[in-house]
Amino acid sequence: MSSGGLELPPGDAGHEGGPSDVPAGAPPGPPAGAVSLAEPAEPGPAAGAELDWSAEAWSEVRTRAQRAGRAYIWLNLIEQRLRAVVGAVLRPIYAPVHGEDDWVVAAAGPAGQEWVHRAVAVREVSRRKGYLLDPADDNVLSFLTLPQLRELMVQHWPCFEPYFDDRRDVELALDELEVTRNVVSRNRALNQAVLDQAERASARLLEVLGGGAGGPAADRLPIDAVEDLVGDRYADVVSVHPDRVRLQRQLPAEDLFGGARRLDAIGIGLNLLVQNYSGRRLVRLADAGCRVRLLFLNPASSAVKRRERELGLRKGELSRSVEMNILHVRRVRARLADPGQFAIHVFDETPRFTAYLVDGEAGGTGGGIAVVQTYLRRARGMEAPVLVLRGGGRTAAKDGEPGLFGTYREEFESVWQDSRPVS
Repeated sequence: MSSGGLELPPGDAGHEGGPSDVPAGAPPGPPAGAVSLAEPAEPGPAAGAELDWSAEAWSEVRTRAQRAGRAYIWLNLIEQRLRAVVGAVLRPIYAPVHGEDDWVVAAAGPAGQEWVHRAVAVREVSRRKGYLLDPADDNVLSFLTLPQLRELMVQHWPCFEPYFDDRRDVELALDELEVTRNVVSRNRALNQAVLDQAERASARLLEVLGGGAGGPAADRLPIDAVEDLVGDRYADVVSVHPDRVRLQRQLPAEDLFGGARRLDAIGIGLNLLVQNYSGRRLVRLADAGCRVRLLFLNPASSAVKRRERELGLRKGELSRSVEMNILHVRRVRARLADPGQFAIHVFDETPRFTAYLVDGEAGGTGGGIAVVQTYLRRARGMEAPVLVLRGGGRTAAKDGEPGLFGTYREEFESVWQDSRPVS
């Protein structure tokens, strides 16, 4: 008992005057009522084990990051384009009266005082901390976000109306983008359906805001923001598909061939054109001024027989299929006002690839789209991987070397020179 009347805890066993309940020969343990720090009170998982990620978790995280990165590129492009449009329309109205620094504050008006003053404060903090890496961004407009730029546009719609046909189109596209922006800015999961919707809305909005690529090739396969930024890494390859079925989901034959000014095709039977694009459409295409050159493998050549053996087809099966396709395009040519616009040739060499070159010049320059497949020993053309190429890509302009479009164009011209016309 202590002098204060409190009972002290008992000492260890073996101390004089201390009680001992430990059997003889047993290791000493903690005092009664105490908790040992050497071992956990209850068995459990090792510390930090719950921080491990499985392969599935890593895969999911990478998928999320890829989707968010793609969406961010679109959102960034839209925000910069909208910022330029708002500045071009409203600055000449407010800057002469309020000055270059305060015209955005004046344009925001009483309804936007809170967010515009917040943008001014963020700009001042960025100045002090050295976050303004580009002097061109040292203005209040550069610190407005997409919703705030939209608010300026809506408030001053009479100023924007002469430049845009439909206010509702702009607002609907921005509404669709707001969902994606909210998810990306908070680093939450973005599903594929929302990403696809955001890409469609962004492409539509860029077209409305005057930022579209334009041109026939762009109408067939529009240049998206990701390709525009990183396309140089992949020569002029726009997309790769495991087979022709998946290609036609993205790029149907109607979109590929419709409105073409020049169409050159080489292959065994050219089924993508003959079986997926009707003769009536081919007639209209040629009568509209499209120059067509088709190169079929000679159905009587030994190369056809070798291909039949590779695919395990009955003797004469492939040659009859090629003959039917040639007869079909001959009937199309017979219906044209100018049959000279529609040339049909056959070649006798071993077929190495099939290619459909739509527009594009002989040197690979100029806008154009190409669909290319190599022949595999045991796979039909429908099952072979597909490359989609864009003619006149940035690679040619960057280092002077032709891209893959130009390579296949040259190969087509070489085979065409050695081929024979079909009467």
